[in-house]
Amino acid sequence: MANTVLKESNQQTKSTTTKSRLSWLWAEYSVIIAFLIIFIAAAMISPRFLDINNQLNILMQVSIIGIVALGMTVVMLSGGIDLSVGSVLAFVGVMTVLALNASGSILVAILTALFVGSFAGFLNGLMVAKGKIASFIATLGMMAAARSIALYIADGGSVSGEVSGFTAIANSDIGIVDYPIIIFLIMTMLVYLLMHKTRFGRYVYALGSNEKAALLSAIRVDRVKLGVYSLAGLLVSVAAIIETSRLNSISSSSSGMAYELDAIAAVIIGGTRMTGGRGKVIGTLFGVLILGILNNMMNLMNVSPHLQGFVKGLIIIVAVVFQKRE
Repeated sequence: MANTVLKESNQQTKSTTTKSRLSWLWAEYSVIIAFLIIFIAAAMISPRFLDINNQLNILMQVSIIGIVALGMTVVMLSGGIDLSVGSVLAFVGVMTVLALNASGSILVAILTALFVGSFAGFLNGLMVAKGKIASFIATLGMMAAARSIALYIADGGSVSGEVSGFTAIANSDIGIVDYPIIIFLIMTMLVYLLMHKTRFGRYVYALGSNEKAALLSAIRVDRVKLGVYSLAGLLVSVAAIIETSRLNSISSSSSGMAYELDAIAAVIIGGTRMTGGRGKVIGTLFGVLILGILNNMMNLMNVSPHLQGFVKGLIIIVAVVFQKRE
């Protein structure tokens, strides 16, 4: 009788251990598991999916949103959100082309883009950190302002570059890999190192987990917030340079439209909590890839592009539901 009870106890212990291991595996690597499932499903649905040119095309398509999503990840880890990324991208693009045409220098255009984007992010951080305005409201205001200024400067239309060589930034390659893909992967690596290997990254996580506790721990919360939003603006600038270079023009009305939705979707799918303090940069990378594969699948299956927004919205809801269950 005692042996039977002991065996049942051991079996229950093993079952509990197995469940806890599976729960840990899902919690830590759910986005990678989801990516593998979707990748395999896409390969089974369409033989063209595995073609190397199609794979590179997916990476190329997600490179701009991916860079924007990296900045969004840092903001959301701090407990905030940035709704202005799409409008700031259009504004930075317009200013980049104007600087390019006025100076005739690609370097001046790039420096202008980096300054304008970082400054827009800094203003967001200033409103959130010093003005004590909720990030949702502050960046909503910046979204309207940046788009309005871009429309005013460009007279509601597009502006085109007049300097040869600027298009090489987004239309050149190393072997079969285009520059935007390489830039995206480099930015991912740099943001990963920043968030997981530096004091600034630890402060961002602490801020997102508990702002009051961060203050009591002598963390300069205001400075961290300024750094977070400035970094997000800088990454938007990099994305704007690529997008402007790709077509040698930028549209003040349509460029960057709904990019905030794509970036937020990628970050949430990647496992970053809306409330901040938990998430990984690598998760965002796989979240971006999942969105890219889903878009590619729908294109290969001739699904109406008007339904893609519905799919993204549905994915956001499902991802948040899973986060709540955790």
